[in-house]
Amino acid sequence: MNQKELNEIRRRFKPDHNAISRIYGCYVNGNKEPITYIDTSLGLMPEEEQEMYLGLLKKSLSGALGRNLIDIEFSTAQVEDSEEHRLLQTVRQSGLENKDAREELCRRIIDAMDPRDTNYLILLASDTYDVPFRGSDGAVMDDASESVYQYFVCSVCPVKDPKLELIYNSQEHSFRSTSTGHIALAPELGFLFPAFDDRSANIYNALFYSKNPDEVHQNIIDALFHVDPPMSAEEQKILFDDALSSALQEDCCYDVVQSVHEQVRCRIAEHKESKDPEPLVLSIPEVGDVLRHSGVPAEKAEAFQQECRERYGEFAELNPRNIIESGKFRIETPDVKISVAPEYSSMIETRIIDGSSYILIPAGDGVEINGIPVNVSGVSGETEDSGTEDSGE
Repeated sequence: MNQKELNEIRRRFKPDHNAISRIYGCYVNGNKEPITYIDTSLGLMPEEEQEMYLGLLKKSLSGALGRNLIDIEFSTAQVEDSEEHRLLQTVRQSGLENKDAREELCRRIIDAMDPRDTNYLILLASDTYDVPFRGSDGAVMDDASESVYQYFVCSVCPVKDPKLELIYNSQEHSFRSTSTGHIALAPELGFLFPAFDDRSANIYNALFYSKNPDEVHQNIIDALFHVDPPMSAEEQKILFDDALSSALQEDCCYDVVQSVHEQVRCRIAEHKESKDPEPLVLSIPEVGDVLRHSGVPAEKAEAFQQECRERYGEFAELNPRNIIESGKFRIETPDVKISVAPEYSSMIETRIIDGSSYILIPAGDGVEINGIPVNVSGVSGETEDSGTEDSGE
């Protein structure tokens, strides 16, 4: 799915924009015991309650593609005949009305969950979308449907325990102790099946959501889909960092790392500005080009590409947002941490002064120490540079 397709489905989660008739699910305690099953009419709820349920379901389609939202790909053999795909199709084609299939899906989630003694709520909703025709000019004709997309969404939401609070009672004109009750929080994970690719149903794919991109919920993916879980964003970054330092060795200096970060950050910014709905990815040769443009010798750039092939796979495509932290630039020594806005990272220099390596930050007007404005232009004990050789630290 691309961003346009994702946004098109996200817009469905408003009370008057969908064909969802009922909300299903299961409320589970920390011992993996169902407290109650949910089967309630969406249309009979007050509008505020409808919006709350739909808001929780919509959250399972939030975040960034390739980070919070991960493509799950089924093999042809699974689609043709497998227990896991058959269950998903049964749930989907019945519009969640098949009680046995619905409860079997919940049971698989319950058995695979690690609740950490926390209650949680499984929510399920089925929708049928008459996909409007879209012309070659991008114009949408709402009265001309080109296909019907039948799908369901699942959200798994932690439930906050009640606590006693003082709440104002307007009738008694006083504060009284009242329990807040159990509160369903935003989902930790969820999924959409089938995927909405080329504005139609793709039963070979599902879209899996994780609130924390560094956690892929391997047990849940295995229980529901029986596919190898993808690497988390954290794993992808660790592998990239390891490949970079292993291949470059002594050439892995400040200037190179800063240049790589800046080039990748610029690509992310340009992609965002272009409003291209397809997720931004970098092939391994493209990342090799980034290194060469950063002054890395050709043989070291090739060694890096080989390290990436071994770690990610021969034809891997890397999500730039997973291999750098585009929103910040941080330097750490054993004793000091420095953070600067990424666009100003080129201002930082490394020097050798009197035989010691230093990281230098230009200091002009507006310098403060613990909120106190200070003058740094006439610091006593100023030492002239004894060299300008980059230290690589």
